[in-house]
Amino acid sequence: MNPEILLAIIKLSAGGLISFLAIFLMSKIREPGWTCLVCGFLFSYAAKIFEILVDLKVISHLSITLWGMPLTALLCIAIPTIFYILGFILMLIKK
Repeated sequence: MNPEILLAIIKLSAGGLISFLAIFLMSKIREPGWTCLVCGFLFSYAAKIFEILVDLKVISHLSITLWGMPLTALLCIAIPTIFYILGFILMLIKK
C-alpha cells in the first residue's frame, strides 16, 4: 500500500473523529468560546480534506496568490487558527 494513501486515510479518520466529538460537545456546551473552538476544529478538518483532494489532483488551488502562496492554502491555515484564537480570547474574557 502506498504510504501517502495510508497517511491520507489516517488524517481523514482522525479528523472525522475529532469533528464528530467536537459537534457532540457543541450540542452539550453552548458557550461562545467553545463554539469558536469547535468551528476551528471543523474548518481544520475541511482544510485537511481540501489538501488531500489537491494532493490527489482531484481539484487544484485557485490561481490567486497572496505573498507568493495560493490563497486557498493560506485560508486553510488562517481560518482555523483565527477561530482558535477567538475561542481562547472569549474564554479568557469570560473568566
